Amino acid sequence: MKINATEIRVGMILEYKDDLWEVLKTSHVKPGKGGAFAQVEMKSLSKNTKLNERFRSSETIEKALLEETKFTFLYKDENDFYFMNPETFEQININKNIIGEKSKMLSENLEVIINFHNESAISLTLPNQIQCKIEITDAALKGQTVSSSYKPAKLDNGLSIQVPPFIENDDLIIIDTRTLEYVKKV
Repeated sequence: MKINATEIRVGMILEYKDDLWEVLKTSHVKPGKGGAFAQVEMKSLSKNTKLNERFRSSETIEKALLEETKFTFLYKDENDFYFMNPETFEQININKNIIGEKSKMLSENLEVIINFHNESAISLTLPNQIQCKIEITDAALKGQTVSSSYKPAKLDNGLSIQVPPFIENDDLIIIDTRTLEYVKKV
């Protein structure tokens, strides 16, 4: 499906130069001289290489036709992650290289969307927000206001993020999976 270069968004899968590319960053640039363009940073899904490309606003690019299916995360082993379709109870396994850094945010029974291209799994989409438990964080310093500073915290899944000073060890929080930022305390 052809889309205009101005419609490219982070997370989209594009067909470009005989490969599938996931959009990592995009910005619309309108220089004082010349035409506007979209500056796009992409990662190849097959070769794991990155590419920075400029597309003029008038250009069209091919968006990959993906089949999105809901799955529930079951468990992982050394090389693979196992998911089950909650409607058909069909189980599939996906190599850890396809999931990448998102694997740290997977927890048992988490509902995810797996994108298929030509019947093979190519990417995984997490829910926008997930619940995590604070494993360890520094004590709040007296006199600090809530808006002035954040402190480092380590989550039970191994991720390190910045949290407000009132968050303590063993607190449950919600984080944004796209930006890895604190959202709220549960």
